[in-house]
Amino acid sequence: MDKTQPPQNDVKHRQGFALLITLSVLAVIIALTTVLLSYFEEVKQDATESKALIQADIYYKNITNIFQGFKNKKTLFSVLYNTSLPLRTPEGRFSLQLQCEPLYKGVNINWLGLENSAQKAAYSSVAQALFEAIVQDYNIQDPGRLHEMLVEEIGEKDKWVQREQSRLHQKNGIISYKQFSDIISRYQFEIDDPEIGTVPWKIFFSFSPEADKVDAQYSSPELLAYLFDMDVSVVEEWTSLVDKGTLENFVRENGGDYEKRKSILAGETFLEAAECSVRYAVADEQYGFRFEYIQGEAKYFEFYGKQ
Repeated sequence: MDKTQPPQNDVKHRQGFALLITLSVLAVIIALTTVLLSYFEEVKQDATESKALIQADIYYKNITNIFQGFKNKKTLFSVLYNTSLPLRTPEGRFSLQLQCEPLYKGVNINWLGLENSAQKAAYSSVAQALFEAIVQDYNIQDPGRLHEMLVEEIGEKDKWVQREQSRLHQKNGIISYKQFSDIISRYQFEIDDPEIGTVPWKIFFSFSPEADKVDAQYSSPELLAYLFDMDVSVVEEWTSLVDKGTLENFVRENGGDYEKRKSILAGETFLEAAECSVRYAVADEQYGFRFEYIQGEAKYFEFYGKQ
């Protein structure tokens, strides 16, 4: 096959795109650094456990205010999804690391509870089929019991988790990976199934009840391979490309059935839904918290305490 050089305009377009991303990264880092470090003087004396939650609340509010101030949310989160932002004072007495990931990049685990909804048949079907595929691939010993425990949690408020344990558990459904992992731990204790710990649940499922689409442009190669019945190595090669085109074109060009899953996919629509975690250190102590940012609203703040 003859190899030709790409058109000069195409090269300039790619160089311009790369420059735009670089400037976007710098803008995000500068904004976060300026605002967060300005609050360091207010909180640097509050290094005890009793004051750590107050500090976390200050950082939480200011990070989310920065998010809300950015008009181009797609550029902002495209940067944050690919870059963990470490912020430090010059003397090293304060450090903060912000990391975000797409909230809806997997199949919503709560769709397992839609089996009796005719209107949501496509959602229930894909969740159930994915669950069954995982059961088979990872040799889960008692899938019926695991499924029962998940559906009970999805349908009943605080079935397995004490209400005072976290502010997360204030509504029906599974709303965090921590809540989901508690169910997995309970199942493992009850069934003594050694295989359950080998399942990489996060690459297949998301854990937010608000998710009504899969943000497939950020999905793992393993999930995409399952959704479109493709070889995972082919998907991995495509996801590694810088200029890879649309998922729809890729799937169709490689013999996948995009139309079969189209109703549950976000397509090219940007979904403003992120899960962010923050680790910060003051006076040699490490603390952490997480939150979700959905359509301009921050929610589900959870303080992890000393790490």
